[in-house]
Amino acid sequence: MLWFVGLGISGFKSIPNEALDILSKTDIVYLEQFTSPISKSDLKKIKDASKGEFKLAKRWLVEDGNEILENAKKKKVALLSYGDPYIATTHIELRARAIEEKIKTQSIHASSSLTSMIGECGLHFYKIGRIATIMSEMKSLTTPYYVIYKNIIEGNHSVLLLEYNQDKDFFLDPKDAMKELLETEKGQRRNVISNKTYAIVASRIGFKDQSIIAGTIASMKKQDFGKPPHTLIIPGRMHFTESDALKIFGNCLDEPFDNSEKTKKISKQMMEKYVPMVREALEEIMPHYKDQKEFQIILENAELYIQDAEKFLEDGQDEVAILSIGYADGLVDALRLAKGFDPKM
Repeated sequence: MLWFVGLGISGFKSIPNEALDILSKTDIVYLEQFTSPISKSDLKKIKDASKGEFKLAKRWLVEDGNEILENAKKKKVALLSYGDPYIATTHIELRARAIEEKIKTQSIHASSSLTSMIGECGLHFYKIGRIATIMSEMKSLTTPYYVIYKNIIEGNHSVLLLEYNQDKDFFLDPKDAMKELLETEKGQRRNVISNKTYAIVASRIGFKDQSIIAGTIASMKKQDFGKPPHTLIIPGRMHFTESDALKIFGNCLDEPFDNSEKTKKISKQMMEKYVPMVREALEEIMPHYKDQKEFQIILENAELYIQDAEKFLEDGQDEVAILSIGYADGLVDALRLAKGFDPKM
């Protein structure tokens, strides 16, 4: 038998009664801490509540899973984790393997910091977009950067989990995460992150010393966020009820505002660049064909493609808009080449 047990978000006192009952009956209790830390006092309380053998499970042991599964075939085993047991995909995979090996499983769910922090910040949960993780050893934050970009375009909020390394007792500082995102902006230049970007740092959610601090990145750079763990949130389009709640629930260094107003789709950024460029090139080449009627249809088509591109973009047909401006650019380049001009000039 294998139980997957969530411990909740407030230490030992948040452990469900059903979970405590299981701890008193199991032969082996594994406690994993790689998803989030557990205090020494809570660790002792959990150990004391466990009547069977108690083991601290490192990440590799849970990911490998063989020891846990072999024991679960013959004994009553419980795997404990902070928050809800299935926030970590590793646990989902382990449960699937257990079922495939004919091991009976059962789940004890509990609150998760991921879901709890959204309400604690006053945000609407249905507006949470894709979640990303920022690690200190990442060579590039391109993936988290584009997660934020896509979420903002859709008006959604970005939850960015910051590295916790159990073996090194290391927590990534929110200021370092924001600094790396600013560096990534210099290379990507999609106008996603700047010193004026509004951000929220949620710290130690569920504990008495929890903290929620919000403001522009420029303001947050000077802030002490206290004890970890921390989570960085980049809001997208904020409803007025979210802004009002955030001001009441948290410490807002600056008035909340909408991050999505300054970030445009890549397709729109491209169109803003290429439509004027292609139209200018078309106007420059037209006088060279004013007495050649056989080329008028090509000139007219180039202009129509430019107009179509603008209309398609307005209608939300981004891919077709890009194709249309590409066709126009191709026709103009051909006309320039025919007259001996450099098409890129």
